[in-house]
Amino acid sequence: MAQARAAGAHPVPATAPASPAPMAVIDRLMQPYEGDVPGAALLVLKDGKAIVRRSYGRSDLERGTKSSPATNYRLASVSKQFTAAAVLLLAQSGKLSIDDPVRRWLPSLPPAADGITLQHLLDHTSGVLDYEDLMAKPFAGQISDAGVLALLEQQDRLNFTPGSTYRYSNSGYALLALVVERASGQSFPDFLRSRIFKPLGMRSSLAYVADGPSIRHRAWGYSEQDGIWQRTDQNAYSAVLGDGGIYSNIDDLARWDAALYDDRLLDDAMRARAFGKQVKVSGDPEATYYGYGWRVNQDGSRQWHSGESIGFRNTIIRWPGQHLTVILLSNRNDPTPYQTALEIGTAFLQAADP
Repeated sequence: MAQARAAGAHPVPATAPASPAPMAVIDRLMQPYEGDVPGAALLVLKDGKAIVRRSYGRSDLERGTKSSPATNYRLASVSKQFTAAAVLLLAQSGKLSIDDPVRRWLPSLPPAADGITLQHLLDHTSGVLDYEDLMAKPFAGQISDAGVLALLEQQDRLNFTPGSTYRYSNSGYALLALVVERASGQSFPDFLRSRIFKPLGMRSSLAYVADGPSIRHRAWGYSEQDGIWQRTDQNAYSAVLGDGGIYSNIDDLARWDAALYDDRLLDDAMRARAFGKQVKVSGDPEATYYGYGWRVNQDGSRQWHSGESIGFRNTIIRWPGQHLTVILLSNRNDPTPYQTALEIGTAFLQAADP
């Protein structure tokens, strides 16, 4: 449905003032999200406090619902850091080892998977085939994590020898969600809720399944087609949980960010592995490495991950040395928010150290 542009966003007071220069940067960069268009939520955290907490645009164009900090967005691949943390929690408690062969937990995978370990799945060096390429076109309904396994069971081949190179893999994280279920004896959504979301007070976050709990304050995804915003909230891949099926909001993600600085979930060793430079990412314009659900720059001073799925674009960027985090969630297919969040974060870094 086409929507006329309306004036103004839906600002929310921050808990502490920000300097004028960064706020001018924010006003300029976030202007496309303002008004009667698919919106966004922006959070800037400094030393554990929200210095910017704003929302823009609409979470539901058809109903005219304004976005708010409580709006829950589909995180897409930002979900991968939670899948990785679930595996690390199980390793920390001795339920599995990062070095376990994947076929220990998923023995129905073909012999080609013999050399794949959980580490290879975590850092995208497994060589498993992309499930998107194996699905029938068109695909009836939606594929699940178990459906991804069923496709891979029929393919006794890999893209490359495990551990030999990097190739981003949604299939690998779908398999990791299934490993979490096998090792914990819980469904993946239940494990996330009981071991991550509930302990951290992330009351609005969930791995969404159609017949499970509903998403409160849900943002619906949109794509611009010929100048008109069309609802494009789900596609055939949207029910896969391990690679991108979590919904959350900026307030819950602030709680998640805080937990990444201490041992309330993961101990020092496990956090070091998550943010470690496990493998070099090829093709990026800057020297980038992949940890477990996180990208890391050359000197480890910046950690981030973005998420893109039909109708949603999100990013979280952390500068742990400065205790600064920028989170930008949006329910639209464009623009990709990484550069926007990076510029916002850089403005705060420069204001602190002119």
